Amino acid sequence: MAEKSYVLGMDIGTTSVKFCVYDPNTKEIVAKQNKDTAANIPSDQGIEGNKQDVPKIVSAVHYCISRLPRDVLRNVTKIGVCGQMHGVLLWRDGAWEKVEKDGVVMRYEAKRENMSALYTWQDIRCKPEFLDSLPKPDSHLNCYSGYGCATLLWMLKHKPEKLKNFQYSGTVQDFVVAMLCDLDTPIMSDQNAASWGYFNTEKNEWNTDILQSVDFPVRLLPKINKSGEFAGKLNASWNGIPEGTPVSVAMGDLQCSIIATLESQEDAVLNISTSAQLAFVVNSMSDLDCKTVEHLPYFNNTYLVVAASLNGGNVLATFVKMLQQWMLELGFPTPQAKVWEKLISLGLEAKTSTMQITPHLLGERHSPTAKASVENIDLSNINLGSVFKSLCDSLIQNLHHMMPKDILRNANVKRIVGNGSGLSRNAVLQRAVEHYYSLPLEFTSGGDAAKGAAIAII
Repeated sequence: MAEKSYVLGMDIGTTSVKFCVYDPNTKEIVAKQNKDTAANIPSDQGIEGNKQDVPKIVSAVHYCISRLPRDVLRNVTKIGVCGQMHGVLLWRDGAWEKVEKDGVVMRYEAKRENMSALYTWQDIRCKPEFLDSLPKPDSHLNCYSGYGCATLLWMLKHKPEKLKNFQYSGTVQDFVVAMLCDLDTPIMSDQNAASWGYFNTEKNEWNTDILQSVDFPVRLLPKINKSGEFAGKLNASWNGIPEGTPVSVAMGDLQCSIIATLESQEDAVLNISTSAQLAFVVNSMSDLDCKTVEHLPYFNNTYLVVAASLNGGNVLATFVKMLQQWMLELGFPTPQAKVWEKLISLGLEAKTSTMQITPHLLGERHSPTAKASVENIDLSNINLGSVFKSLCDSLIQNLHHMMPKDILRNANVKRIVGNGSGLSRNAVLQRAVEHYYSLPLEFTSGGDAAKGAAIAII
């Protein structure tokens, strides 16, 4: 019998690491594993900073690979990697080591002393006035707080010594690829480069002249490969995966979750997990006369038209935690699962009310100083079901403001495919999607970014 041939997909996400082994012949997942990273660490910028501990993320990668069946991993012929976009970490030589036992590599470890923390996409240290002081990028994409180049430019101004201590920079998924392949210099995909700012997607190159004009250390910038290409080969056998197995350049988690979900050119994908994105694929860029929509590099020289909100499942999770805290203070501790279950059942029974919630708990990239607020509170709409329904409605209303349904209609989109646990587990949100967009919302078997990372390199 012929040997099986599998592809390993990895997603280095904001809160967890997910692995899956994908069979390209049957199009099925043979094995999967995930692990919460619990990697957030305090920042000297207080709540404006958002940092993660990279060794903890690498430890979660080891956890996942070590718990997948070795007899399956022996048949892996390619490794596809994706992860959280926009973020940046810095490192120097000696940032990882192979831990061996009897000449066999047991695991890879990241060495904290030779790297910085990961400054994530949720970092808001770059205030509008600072961003306004930066040179204009040669790109159709803007540069916002939390984007790699913006964070590095902030460091250049406020912590120049820090930049001098390091030789390389990349996203956390670029670091993982460099570690697995033992690369001399990191390689980044056009998808992740576009998410950093100061990258021209048509020329496929960094704005080096513009960055050099403000003394930005361009030596830190990674080399660029197109998404779907390979960055290198596995430097050693890894839990059964043979040495020399090709490893992809790390791709964007959004693009990978969409390639795993999209079934037709007439589909748009709505992903609600930590944040929220609504996207569909086009062959080329065009002016949609909408400042809150962006064209991001996708695969095979196509683009994703995306409305990306910072406010999604994170807003609902904060609401749930607030209720839990109130219950605790009242002396009635309640499990989180119970709170969710009750909110959804009450929300489904609630009628549409006049309460108007602005859900900008984390601001928005196009409006970073925006805050959340509630209007039109009266005696008829202060029951819990009404409040929760209003909050769910407001998140979809906010997305609809960013990408009105006319844009979907003009692109001949016939349905919205749902993705992400924030949406799949919440029927109140699902109803809001169909109400605001007047399109059917359906869930398919796809949707997993780790699966998409595998599909993208077949």
